[in-house]
Amino acid sequence: MKKNISAKLIKEFSKQSKNDALLRLARNTTVRNDIEDLAIDWDIYRKIDHTFSEIVSGEMPVTNQKSSGRCWGFAGLNLLRIYLGRKYNLKNFEFSQSYFMFWDKLEKSNYFLENIITTVNEPRNGRLLMHLVSNPIQDGGQWHMFINLIHKYGVVPKSEMPETFQSSKSMRMNRMITRKLREFAITLRNASKNGAILEELRLLKTKMLETVYRLLTIHLGNPPKSFDWQIRDKKKNFIRFEDITPKIFYNEHVALNLNEYVCLINCPMSDKKYNEIYTVEYLGNVSDGEIIRYLNLPSKRLKETTVASIKDDNPVWFGCDVGKHFHRNLGVMDIDLFDFELFYGTDFPMTKADRLEYGDSQMTHAMLFTGVDLDSKNNPRKWRVENSWGNKRSNKGYDIMTDKWFDEYNYEVVVHKQFLTDAEIEIYKRKPIKLPPWDPMGALAK
Repeated sequence: MKKNISAKLIKEFSKQSKNDALLRLARNTTVRNDIEDLAIDWDIYRKIDHTFSEIVSGEMPVTNQKSSGRCWGFAGLNLLRIYLGRKYNLKNFEFSQSYFMFWDKLEKSNYFLENIITTVNEPRNGRLLMHLVSNPIQDGGQWHMFINLIHKYGVVPKSEMPETFQSSKSMRMNRMITRKLREFAITLRNASKNGAILEELRLLKTKMLETVYRLLTIHLGNPPKSFDWQIRDKKKNFIRFEDITPKIFYNEHVALNLNEYVCLINCPMSDKKYNEIYTVEYLGNVSDGEIIRYLNLPSKRLKETTVASIKDDNPVWFGCDVGKHFHRNLGVMDIDLFDFELFYGTDFPMTKADRLEYGDSQMTHAMLFTGVDLDSKNNPRKWRVENSWGNKRSNKGYDIMTDKWFDEYNYEVVVHKQFLTDAEIEIYKRKPIKLPPWDPMGALAK
């Protein structure tokens, strides 16, 4: 066989295509229609059902992250508001996602500049430096990055720092600040080459952060230092709290101990073991904050702990690859909903490990589990998902995930440590194995 594509081979391909009736049908329907709608299996579609045997109390109308990648922050704040809502009997409430975003961007800028300082001797065109400068203040994040921001800055109601055009459509803001950060990276590396010591580099960094703060204020506004909070509960009772700080608002009014939550992943890659703890190098936001910690377990354990949490009336933060086998308008994540094999006339046999190892899948979105549908043997059939894409789609913004989809495309859950075994808790305390910055388990923070 020749290494190039010959005219004879093209002729044979063309002949086969013209003689393939199924191919012609698929081509003709695809020209002006969405493939996701064309490939739907009717027998699966007609069974879509938004009822669940278990749903946590305190659900509220879904939020909308719009054209930004703040899903992890939205999911975390949506989790917190359930507990605040229960405490004060609220029908609806939102924390300020702009406030959260402001401090995340500032901390990520500092984290990036610190990484530049510690890698000044790395080659300019090396993989590590190219990774660091590729996306220094991305919208994404991970659970421990969420914890770091809550502990350091607290939370405020959305009314105190509402959404701006730039927070809801963050591309321009990210682009302009990224441009400055890359410029700052050049300055720091050149200063180091010219003999600047660590103290001098950090003095330069302080001036740089002042510029970043200014840019963030232009895009997002000024974060409040204190505020009054007044509400009416479901029974129309009026409540007011005066002159409270963001940290007091969290510590006294939400009062959830985030240090008691653990992050579990299911990553069956050949370079990772189950019952082992991992972290990702150069992944974080707050320089002196908690590092990323993952306990790698079989998918069955992730499901068992999530079911236990929901049955105990606790929502569960999770990370998945939302773009796979997902109908956005229907709000259904279902492996069997799309018959792509029939539509394309070919199989797609990669395993979960294959997809991770060869770049076909990674964590892309964080949401909340707020319910599960259990069968007569207490096994999950499907999961109720609170998304952050608004209420104009799915079931008022609440989605469905089948249990089979969970196994294939869900990678991470965060649950209270009470739902782990003693042995798993001991493993979680170990010093984690470091994964490279480009490992797929760090993808949600991109």
